[in-house]
Amino acid sequence: MAKKNRNQNRTSQKLIPQKEEYLLLEDFAGLELESGDNIKPIDEVNGFKIRPGFYEINGASALPEGVNFTLVTYSGTSCELLLFHRKAQVPYARIPFPPDYRVGNVYSMFVFGLKADEFEYAYSIDGPYDPSKGLLFDREKYLLDPYAKAVTGQSEWGKQLAGDAFYKARVVHNNFHWEIPKKKPDVSSLQDCVIYEMHVRGFTRHESSGVKHPGTFEGIREKIPYLLELGINAVELMPVFEFDETRNMRTVNGRKLLDYWGYNPVCFFAPNTSYASEQEYNREGTELKRLIRDLHKNGIKVILDVVFNHTAEGNENGPFFSFKGFDNNIYYMLTPDGKYYNFSGCGNTLNCNHPMVRDMILNCLRYWTTSYHVDGFRFDLASILGRSEDSSPMSRPPLLERLAYDPILYSTDLIAEAWDAGGLYQVGSFPSWNRWAEWNGKYRDDLRSFLKGDGGLAGAAAMRILGSPDLYPREKRGDNASVNFITCHDGFTLYDLYSYNQKHNEDNGWENTDGANDNRSWNCGEEGDTQNPEILRLRRQLIKNACAVLMCSRGIPMFLAGDEFGNTQFGNNNPYCQDNEISWLNWEQLKDNEEIFEFFKFMIHFRKEHTILRKDTSPSSSGFPFLSLHGTEPWQEEYGPDTRTIGIMFAGQEEDGREDILYLGINAWWEQVQIELPRLPQGFCWVPIIDTSRGREAVIREEELLDQNLYVMNPRSVCIYTGKQL
Repeated sequence: MAKKNRNQNRTSQKLIPQKEEYLLLEDFAGLELESGDNIKPIDEVNGFKIRPGFYEINGASALPEGVNFTLVTYSGTSCELLLFHRKAQVPYARIPFPPDYRVGNVYSMFVFGLKADEFEYAYSIDGPYDPSKGLLFDREKYLLDPYAKAVTGQSEWGKQLAGDAFYKARVVHNNFHWEIPKKKPDVSSLQDCVIYEMHVRGFTRHESSGVKHPGTFEGIREKIPYLLELGINAVELMPVFEFDETRNMRTVNGRKLLDYWGYNPVCFFAPNTSYASEQEYNREGTELKRLIRDLHKNGIKVILDVVFNHTAEGNENGPFFSFKGFDNNIYYMLTPDGKYYNFSGCGNTLNCNHPMVRDMILNCLRYWTTSYHVDGFRFDLASILGRSEDSSPMSRPPLLERLAYDPILYSTDLIAEAWDAGGLYQVGSFPSWNRWAEWNGKYRDDLRSFLKGDGGLAGAAAMRILGSPDLYPREKRGDNASVNFITCHDGFTLYDLYSYNQKHNEDNGWENTDGANDNRSWNCGEEGDTQNPEILRLRRQLIKNACAVLMCSRGIPMFLAGDEFGNTQFGNNNPYCQDNEISWLNWEQLKDNEEIFEFFKFMIHFRKEHTILRKDTSPSSSGFPFLSLHGTEPWQEEYGPDTRTIGIMFAGQEEDGREDILYLGINAWWEQVQIELPRLPQGFCWVPIIDTSRGREAVIREEELLDQNLYVMNPRSVCIYTGKQL
């Protein structure tokens, strides 16, 4: 770098430039201050040469001459850096930050001679102790850096920190080769995605998965050919941030129960090391990056399920390892007497709209976007992110607005779970700035009820299939607002939805009191396993019904991994603690339920082939509107309380000028119904291509022309017809 004018302020410092996104702090061996001086020590403490660090670079960052450490505390009065040999519990060095190394509320120190591979680190912070005001400073506590890029202590799945062990951090070499230019999936818009929600461990942990590295990021990478065959183009990974699966570890009915899902973050910047197939000392995240790179190569987006609503520190009775020791009264929402608000249902609530916490969340998402090339984020209990420090909902939450307009995040997908455990339900009203999509819980509820035959829901079901324009006006929100789902990790699988009338969570140890009671499920005549061939046939048919409707709905379809081959959780609708065959995908079911798998494959491909199912195209030359509602007769838009048969017609033209007219017919009644389809233009005829009542022949391979636009729909069936030019 060129020398700067020596008359400039000699204490000013500059950020490290980024020539390309792959270039690293380590690449800047000639890093200079604005004054033109190379980095040189100016103090010595406890045998270590140090100088003020780079205040705008959070966390710990390695440079050729040493390591930079930066942390923030508003109320802390002093801070020490603690250095440990790998896996040691006693620091080999303590380096106090000199008082004049604090600028505002930021401590920063550059320590010369440190090599990233040779140490682990933590902090000790002193300050006032007054629990009634939320001040909990304790210099005897060893604290994990909130900006740590890797966390030590839980690299082996299910193994608790031993005795007095605690979390420490490592410095990570960010030298992964992403390839140039960066490969991104060719999915231009969220509305073109078919999202596949999966648990990293559960996807391949079962011995039937056939992978070499079960239960890991590498295991998923081995399954990429399967994902390509299925046809999905986006995966949503349940939490991959470092979390404590051993929290509340216990044994019930002979099974060791863990916090398997991972919704209890320990550190927001660090990947869960127990999801790696091998130790990645100082290169944590390499396997996850390799997975993302190869998914991108195969045209598959990666969306992370992120948990910014609480942490694993819990309430006043919970552990104390990081945020509580930095600024407990800032990081968490506290009651007037210093207790913890619990809008997450997990003991505490992150104070997301405090400027310091807001900056941390923004920096975190930027980090995962730039360093891991993540394509989008699904925000768990996102309504919490819109609460003020006094817990009240805000009309324009600063955090949500900042994320919506952030220039680095602007090409990422932002998806909200638009409710929280405190009763704030914002489906259809989540602050969006036309950037946020929402998990559409009303789609799930209305379609579950209608498809199993409940009355009075035909109109609501039709609205959901049309993209929920009553919730998301298309002139304002387009077709990217509603993430449609019938199943997700939270609740019954699709197979269980039609196999159980009630939840069966006895193995969770709470006497079946946990989990949702409003499942809107139906067991088709017998609870759970059965040998009755008619019940089994009906269950398969209802699964196909759900799949066909989901793939023909405007919005973004999402389904739970394993639904495509009839995966069961044996009636457990809340297996958050089940690290066993209840939660793991049993790939033997892929062979047993190949019929269901082939139907899913067809419907995913069908959705991709027909643009009109995803968005408006060029108008149809037939004069039909893009979307229209029908009943047993054409253009019958009014549905009564007993209506259980509806039709939705999609019409438009593909880019090549090809006319595309589709009709989705749903008969949720338990009797046959004859329907009449709209009259097509001269030279066209209706051709059925899907009839779920035909069992293995649900996909109709041989052309059948409808006589007089009439078709007899069998009980509880879904049909799809296309207008074919003769």
